[in-house]
Amino acid sequence: MADDIFTPDFEFKPYWWDAAPRPTDDPGPMPKDADVAIVGSGYTGLSAALTLAKAGCKVVVFEADVPGYGASSRNGGMVGPALSLSSAKKLMETHGRERGAGILQEGLNAVEYLVDLVVREKIDCKLQMAGRFKGAARPGQLDGMAREIEDIQKLVDWKAHVVPKSQQHDHIGSDRYHGGMVIHRDGGLHPGLYHLGLLEAVRRAGVTVLPKTPVTGVVRERQRVAVTTTRGEVSAGHALVATNGYTGPFAAEFRRRVIPIRSAIIATEPIPKQQMDRLMPKRHMLVENKHIHCYYRPSPDHTRIVFGGRALHQGSADAERENARDLHQRMVEIFPETVTTKVSRYWSGYVAFTFDERPHLGLMDGIHYAMGYCGSGVTRSTYFGHRIAQQIMGMPEGKTAYDGLPFETRPLYYGKPWFLPPVLAWYRFADKVGL
Repeated sequence: MADDIFTPDFEFKPYWWDAAPRPTDDPGPMPKDADVAIVGSGYTGLSAALTLAKAGCKVVVFEADVPGYGASSRNGGMVGPALSLSSAKKLMETHGRERGAGILQEGLNAVEYLVDLVVREKIDCKLQMAGRFKGAARPGQLDGMAREIEDIQKLVDWKAHVVPKSQQHDHIGSDRYHGGMVIHRDGGLHPGLYHLGLLEAVRRAGVTVLPKTPVTGVVRERQRVAVTTTRGEVSAGHALVATNGYTGPFAAEFRRRVIPIRSAIIATEPIPKQQMDRLMPKRHMLVENKHIHCYYRPSPDHTRIVFGGRALHQGSADAERENARDLHQRMVEIFPETVTTKVSRYWSGYVAFTFDERPHLGLMDGIHYAMGYCGSGVTRSTYFGHRIAQQIMGMPEGKTAYDGLPFETRPLYYGKPWFLPPVLAWYRFADKVGL
């Protein structure tokens, strides 16, 4: 395919960075000590830092690059409880009815916490709770969606409903799906602006954020934690590893428990309002019910399509262009009238999955952690950061339904997912034949 799908001003850069450029502050002086040292300046780390600082703790946040350089400024900006990622029946079979319901409720609590935080801290991140449409890739999926909604609603107060194919165009201007479901209390925000708002909030609260300060080691030594960096060492009462899909060798035991998977996103050139009204009439967040699915949405100003999915190629700039072409083709398959719509931005980043497909937080070898959001990190990371901060301070409010879940790894896995190609190949086959 020729490069004519790209606009003249095309860039390999997150669209979000246009309105929210990454901070370029020089790292300040290293403190000698802190109550809590946090590794990672994404949503998890900043949310935790804010809760801790407002309780009077001295907090320092370490960042290997510039603040928010990873997934926090590269994601799709979708907000939701992620309940449809978990089979209610499987949750109850695995964890029992009480804990299964508790895990579902945590998702709802996470949404409300994020919404309240945005309001409380006056973060202008274009938050719009317009709902989410999940398209049924095959006709038989609609009945399964109806059963799943019913199962979840027996356990928690979750608002969702099935949309038959005859009413699909009320929610999406595509014939690609066989109906779907609408999740009411979902929405979207501008992830770059959200991150900058959190960063400003933590700095107002007195948190020290140190960019360009890679951590090389975190070790519990009796009553303190030694955090070593390329610029020196800090002694802290507690340490939190909040690096998710960007967890490095310094935290080998955590790295063995998360699976970094690269996701890629394109943003189109501006699209006429009349066309956007046809394609995304309710401005929903949108996703497919497939093993390897696409997720897409209107930009916060409703002028572009932001379209994401798995990055199938990696390495050179040519491989990245192939990813952009692939996403553009998948967008055209859903919305045929976008065949002449060009791509203005392309970027990619890592999300972190876990072996049990659950996020995790807790304490391991004297080090606190929160990570593994399985592709739904905007809401979960904000909430888990808050909860792990409460746990660090010994507050009973920090208790969650996820506490004590085994954080599993696998033999011969050390952080580089060598098994992904055959797994993804199987998922592609399963989607193709309808498994």
